[in-house]
Order: sequence, then C-alpha cells, then structure tokens
Amino acid sequence: MAGGGTLISFPSLVAFGESEIVANATNTAAIWTGSLSGAIGYKKDTYVDRKLLITLLIPSVIGGFLGAFVLVITPELTFKRVVPFLVLFATLLFACRGVLSRRFRGNSNPEENVTTGRRIGGAFFQLFVATYGGYFGAGIGILMLASLSVMGLRDIHKINALKTPLGAVVNVTAFIFFAVKGLIAWPLAIVMVAGNVLGGYGGARLAKRVNQRRLEISIIAIGLIVSGWLFILAL
Repeated sequence: MAGGGTLISFPSLVAFGESEIVANATNTAAIWTGSLSGAIGYKKDTYVDRKLLITLLIPSVIGGFLGAFVLVITPELTFKRVVPFLVLFATLLFACRGVLSRRFRGNSNPEENVTTGRRIGGAFFQLFVATYGGYFGAGIGILMLASLSVMGLRDIHKINALKTPLGAVVNVTAFIFFAVKGLIAWPLAIVMVAGNVLGGYGGARLAKRVNQRRLEISIIAIGLIVSGWLFILAL
C-alpha cells in the first residue's frame, strides 16, 4: 500500500532468531517474486526504452552480484553493527521519497535529454545502487529514481517502467548467489513468498481505502524504532 515492506519483514526475521545476514538473504529470497511480477507488468512500457534498459542491465547484474558477495564475506559481527545504519538510511529514504519524487520527475510536460555522457554516468550510478541493493536492498527503488533522473529521464511512468525490471534483476541476482551459498532459511522464505503474493494483491485493493499519510508515518515510526532496537542488539 505504501512501500517500505522491508522495514517490517527484515526485523521480523531477526526477531524470529535468524542472524542479520541470514535474515537479509531470506528477505531477498522472498521479495524478488514481487519485483519480477512487477517487471512483467511493465513489459510493454520498457520495450520503448529497451536500449537504455539493456545498457543498465549490465551494471545491475554486476552490482547485485558484487553486493551479495560483499555481504557473504562480511563478518557476522561487522554486519550486525552496520545493519542499524542501513535500516535508518532506508527509513530516511522512505520518509523523503515524496520530496525526491517531486524533485526528480520534473513537470507535467518534461523535456528529456539522455545524452551519451549521461548514459555513462547513469550506468556507474546504477552500479552503485545495484551493489547496495545486493548487499541490503531496502530503498533501491528510490535510489534508482534518482539515478534515472540524473540520466535525463523526466517522465515518471518511463522511470517506473525501467526501475522495476532493474530492481528485479538486482534482487534475482542476489537471491541466486545467496541460495548457492546456503544462506536462505527456506521454510521462512516460502511463508514470506506466500505473504508477499497475498499482501501485494490485498494491498492493491486496500490502497485507496487507507489514509496513505498515516500509513507512511506508521512505517517511518516502525523504521526508527527498529533502528534503535538493532542499535541496542549491536552493543
């Protein structure tokens, strides 16, 4: 209904007793199905910008793999100390997403100018975003909104049509790597996939009936509380 689901699902896995690294990998295993289904839904829109999409797929795959690899080699204690900052960062991104969206999407009749230089710069930006996404993941949609806007895109529908499949590629790449490394708690992941499908369907139906502002404030409050809780656990 509002986004920010990882701010609830990730700490829930930690509360179930999973380590932060396993919780992160399992969360990735659960959410990639939603990203992939969204990418399929945007298939006709992304066809228009297929050249740009293909250009950004390469850094997305590389970054997703790199981020997942860095997570795997990160000592458990180190990641436990880092993760509160990551959750806080994702919470702040979520809190500022409205401002960022208005800032980057331009006006109702935008002029787009995606030059070669901007493509190159955007590819490097996407590599950074994908690396972060493979390592943790929360907030990559907002970061990609910024990266695609920096490239010169102004139509919010085109931006969404691109960032959805790119996010799916990052999540699927990280998911495959985590699965090969045996970091996924499969019983929990399977339950979460079912919840992801049901929640996505139910959320779409309830979105117009729920006060969005109150829901966003609730998610931000949860994110801040969880950040503090994780800081305490890291001590």
